[in-house]
Amino acid sequence: MSFLGFLKRLQREDRVSATLPRVPDGQRVYAIGDIHGRDDLFARLLDKIETDNAARGNAFTTLILLGDLIDRGPDSASVIERAIGLGTPFDKVAMLIGNHEECFLAALTGDIKRVRYFIRIGGDATIRSYWGDDASYAAASFEEVAKRLPELVPQAHIDFLGHGEDMIRIGDYAFVHAGVKPGVPLDSQKSSDLRWIREEFIEGQHDHGVTVVYGHTISDNVDEASGRIGIDTGAYLTGRLTCIGIEGSDRWFLDTSELEPSQSLLQDINAHGSV
Repeated sequence: MSFLGFLKRLQREDRVSATLPRVPDGQRVYAIGDIHGRDDLFARLLDKIETDNAARGNAFTTLILLGDLIDRGPDSASVIERAIGLGTPFDKVAMLIGNHEECFLAALTGDIKRVRYFIRIGGDATIRSYWGDDASYAAASFEEVAKRLPELVPQAHIDFLGHGEDMIRIGDYAFVHAGVKPGVPLDSQKSSDLRWIREEFIEGQHDHGVTVVYGHTISDNVDEASGRIGIDTGAYLTGRLTCIGIEGSDRWFLDTSELEPSQSLLQDINAHGSV
């Protein structure tokens, strides 16, 4: 290749890299998808992240939990306890409120209808993780659960979940739980959409000036498309909890599984529900 050709190639590469989403220089970001009560996977993925972070050298490192820490898996209380204790080597730890955290906090008001709905979408597993006695819980009425549950959940857990955010913006990225409503400016998004939206976001066209990183909607693998990156790989069913890492214009993925998710994943999701 001639020197002139080499220069033209460099110019093309510079133009391409200039269009890639970036986080500010000196920063590194990790974001973890929906944990759903799998504290075992949470611990394993944190180990991988810490190893990866150390190997990449110094940077201001932010860890973001994309919401839905709870429900469906067996250890929701332990997941929250682990999340509360996160610190070094991360310079900042942030959590987004998912639709499951929203319903959990509503159930903790003692409203029986909200307790019923929470149980229906997978909160049964979360309640068991605090109740500590499956036989006693199985025998309890909805009224008894609504009365006792707020007494079983530590105030520190309630405070932690209650202080979660709906959106975190870093550089050219926006981190949300479920997605954003197409056609609505980012600063005008409703919490209900950020926590619950699905098809309208996944199937919509996006021109928000950022790349949206989200969980909530399960896919067999990381779902990268124009303007969005979905990292919910169905950890509670597949054993695969996924994280995205971002530094400058580079991004990479870490997960807890060495095997591809089962081909029956979508059938399992339909059987368990996808709320």
